[in-house]
Amino acid sequence: MGRATGTANKTRTAANRRPGYHYLHNAVDDHSRLAYTEILNDERKDTAAGFWERARAYFASCGITVTRVLTDNGSCYRSRAFAAALGDGVKHKRTRPYRPQTNGKVERDNRTLLDEWAYARPYISEADRVTAFPAWLHHYNHHRGHTSLKGQPPASRVTNLSGQYS
Repeated sequence: MGRATGTANKTRTAANRRPGYHYLHNAVDDHSRLAYTEILNDERKDTAAGFWERARAYFASCGITVTRVLTDNGSCYRSRAFAAALGDGVKHKRTRPYRPQTNGKVERDNRTLLDEWAYARPYISEADRVTAFPAWLHHYNHHRGHTSLKGQPPASRVTNLSGQYS
């Protein structure tokens, strides 16, 4: 008698792709350092395109007009779906391969996310970490001083940002 066959590993199926694993999609305004970040389940072309459409709408609601976008060389950013989401008036540049410092503002944002939110304290679960994120992002944009902004938060450089004084 042989061993009984177990159930197949379901972590790679579409219904259960890497459970507990999330991807952060970030957009940072060059002038104000205002950040827009979403926690999403993957980094596919349609996900990245949808993220960009929401990010652009967010920046527009803050009075920020996007004319240029700098991304890394991920396949989702080289897709036709992402190019279509950018729209006609936006110039798209990509970083040099294996040179993350080219995209320094977003890389610094990523480091701050890791240090001050993702690993700042032990979370009971990944859901708990995700739940804590919106409050942290609000703090980052509205209250946390940035050295590059002479100790001011990004919201201080965006004149018509709603909720600026909350």
